[in-house]
Amino acid sequence: MQKKDIRIGVVGTGGWGKNHVRVFSELGDLQSICDIDPDRVSQWSTKYGCKGYTDIDKMLAEEKLDAVTICVPTSKHYEVASKVISKKINAFVEKPMTATGVEGQKLVEQAKDAGVFLTVGFIERFNPAVVDAKNAVKNRTLGEPLLLEFHRENKWAGRITDVGIVADTSVHDIDTARWLFDEEPHLVFARLGNVLSQTKEDFAAITLGFTKQKSAFIVSNWVTPKRQRQLTIVCTEGVISLDFVTQEIRFDDPKGTQSPRREFKEPLMAEMELFLDSLRNGRPPLVKPIDGLNNTIVAEAAVASGQTGMPVFLNLQKSI
Repeated sequence: MQKKDIRIGVVGTGGWGKNHVRVFSELGDLQSICDIDPDRVSQWSTKYGCKGYTDIDKMLAEEKLDAVTICVPTSKHYEVASKVISKKINAFVEKPMTATGVEGQKLVEQAKDAGVFLTVGFIERFNPAVVDAKNAVKNRTLGEPLLLEFHRENKWAGRITDVGIVADTSVHDIDTARWLFDEEPHLVFARLGNVLSQTKEDFAAITLGFTKQKSAFIVSNWVTPKRQRQLTIVCTEGVISLDFVTQEIRFDDPKGTQSPRREFKEPLMAEMELFLDSLRNGRPPLVKPIDGLNNTIVAEAAVASGQTGMPVFLNLQKSI
């Protein structure tokens, strides 16, 4: 059976967006790109042989697109995604889905009313090491999961200016914690600070409380010179340790240590292959709109807790 062609547009081609352009070109589904920088538009449209625009309204009017991926700054996510959805086009929004929970709720409802897919770029769900960890937790390979400890640290590159580290970086681990525990946190407590930025937090220590004493500890900073992306999962019968970057994973229990080997796979490629499969077969993407909304609400609660010094109690929706 011949594979159905999917026509993808990418909005925002700097930073992470240029990787969307590359991957969709490699997969053969890139139709057009849009960026406010004409030099970028010229560079990528020439390199990848696609249509280029500097005006999103013009691109949406002229191109017959099946989906648009949105890689603009967080503060513009709602505005751009809303335009895409209003044209009844499926939308993939890079994390976080929106800058605020209020915007997120509006976007989720708009997508539902329009009958289109809305998904969010939580790429760690597609990291082979995290997939292995998810399967082990789901199957209770080392007993019941109790504690998740995340470290996501590196020197600030200066690219992100519209949001702080919680919305930009910690939100990855907020999503992974929710996914691994397969439930919503009911408690958020955070300590935040800034040493490089004058206006936004650039380091964070966040605790998420789940049912039955389960907790996630999320440490993020833009201060540490050495890049670190690690997760430790403490279970009742052992410990799972993984590195997000190298995709190495280790299982420790009373019998010893196992470190299975596998072929390295680019998480973004895996993420977009599944997104395209969803579009071809009409199956909802792995990351649901409620995931995007709840991750934003938890991130907002973490910032509020850091500002007030008080815990924030949540009662999150499980579906919409």
